[in-house]
Amino acid sequence: MIKVAMTSVYVEDVGKAHAFYTDVLGFETRNHLDMGDGTPFVTIGAAGAQRDLEVLLEPGGSTIAQTYTAALREAGLPCIVCSVDDVKGEYERLSDLGVRFSQEPHREGPVLTTVLDDTVGNLVQLIQVG
Repeated sequence: MIKVAMTSVYVEDVGKAHAFYTDVLGFETRNHLDMGDGTPFVTIGAAGAQRDLEVLLEPGGSTIAQTYTAALREAGLPCIVCSVDDVKGEYERLSDLGVRFSQEPHREGPVLTTVLDDTVGNLVQLIQVG
């Protein structure tokens, strides 16, 4: 069986992204290493779950990363989709924390969805199936 072990999200500032994804969204730090040249290697994952799946907060300073993230954002597409048990509850909780949303909760077929700004160049979609 082949499984996804890690995926990357390009971010403008790894430290700011780490704080947002852990302190605000509730992910946990899996790795926080200095690669020897000052380049951080930071991965996060769902708190207490999915130990074999991590998100790498990838420094997004390269031309490729900047072009990619700008194109996604311009098209209104999320860089990552996260599932939650209660989209409306998360929308309210995160709104109270000052998180900006580009899309209020709405139904798309069997999925309730919303889209937020991660403060480091990306849109993140939250979904609730059912």
